[in-house]
Amino acid sequence: MIVAALYQFTPFPDPAVLRGPLSAVCEANGVRGTLLLAREGINGTIAGPRAGIDAVLAHIRALPGCAELEWKESTAAEMPFGRMKVRLKREIVTMGQPDVDPLGAVGAYVDPADWNDLISSPDVAVIDTRNDYEVAIGTFAGAVDPATDKFRDFPAWWAENKHRFHNKRIAMFCTGGIRCEKSTAFLKQEGIDEVYHLKGGILKYLEEVPEAESLWRGGCFVFDERVAVGHGLAQLPYTLCRACRRPLAEADTARPEYEEGVQCHQCVDAYSEADRARFRERQRQMQLAEARGAAHIGADARPE
Repeated sequence: MIVAALYQFTPFPDPAVLRGPLSAVCEANGVRGTLLLAREGINGTIAGPRAGIDAVLAHIRALPGCAELEWKESTAAEMPFGRMKVRLKREIVTMGQPDVDPLGAVGAYVDPADWNDLISSPDVAVIDTRNDYEVAIGTFAGAVDPATDKFRDFPAWWAENKHRFHNKRIAMFCTGGIRCEKSTAFLKQEGIDEVYHLKGGILKYLEEVPEAESLWRGGCFVFDERVAVGHGLAQLPYTLCRACRRPLAEADTARPEYEEGVQCHQCVDAYSEADRARFRERQRQMQLAEARGAAHIGADARPE
């Protein structure tokens, strides 16, 4: 299966009219995953056979402002999504800052081949814009972790911590690049002139930069059933907690708090007994579906 992660900031005056045809071309070509449509553009990850992915990408490139669409490809041994979802959203990546315009001024793009030199400079502060559960399994050496639970927490974190970066150039990165488009636009709006972001995100870096030269440490969380990838975009041995949707290493599943499909050590105190009863029933239904050779919609990972 080909897995394609994509986004494009472009004005869609009426994204609702795009939803039906886009969903239809995905369904007709055996493509699954999640695509988000908003007035500011499109974002998502899809998977399917080569011909199916090509058909969907051709359809997206024909949308207004999407002719120059770029995407990151990798492979999966099996279909990593249970179904196809095309959703209408207020933002294609939620920051909750209506005045931030990623179609305007954003940070300078840095190619993966030039990233190491930039972030090794002593006057550069490197900031990971991803969520805490993503950073926990891997990040760039020396990167600042904002420890945010969700992307919309980033502006508040910056307001509390911007004094730490006085007289520093700022380099930012995320999984595929979309969160950096918004976060660098936000920092430009905040008056930070020298802001950079990794073009194509971590995925492009792991694809193009040889492991021997890499400054990346650990795994990169991806928003599908592969859970995490490493250098060369090879799948890593992680699984997903179906309750909190956080990645788990093999050792985590051996902990006493872990119950497959129900809880892990990170969320054991986060849910009620009623919640866990629902999770157990969902896990039972997923196992029944697997025994029938069918996919269960509860298996889908969340989109970026």
